Amino acid sequence: MPVASRDVRAVQVYYPRIYLACHIQHVHRTAARANLTETESSLLAHLDEEQPIRASELARHMGVSRSSMSATIKRLIKLGYIASAREAEDARALALRLSPAGARAMQAGSVLDTARVGALLAQLSPAERKKAVDGLGLLARAADRVPRKTRRER
Repeated sequence: MPVASRDVRAVQVYYPRIYLACHIQHVHRTAARANLTETESSLLAHLDEEQPIRASELARHMGVSRSSMSATIKRLIKLGYIASAREAEDARALALRLSPAGARAMQAGSVLDTARVGALLAQLSPAERKKAVDGLGLLARAADRVPRKTRRER
């Protein structure tokens, strides 16, 4: 079933407004305070504190080799930003979660300013805020399922 063009236009109109309202410049310095590269900060943004993800899935999703991902993960574990555990079903598989320190570091390195996002959400009632956050979660999960761009498309 094709998506209604008005829905596509709505996302194209709404997303930039949210981004521009909350975006901050010079994230590099903020991420540096957390001792993170931009790549590491991006990796943390792909993790959740509750729902684990396999390192191999994360590498595939981010379009990097397993060896590159492994080195980055080891560094972030050493910094205390990622909690990891071997999976019970497959001891070779590493399940990753964002640690509380990692959540703080991810926020410090985010292109969206925490205070501005908070101010934006404060404009909504609790029920509206829940609907908005749930809706963004739905879009994020759908985004995870969209194939990454090939080198030619970039």
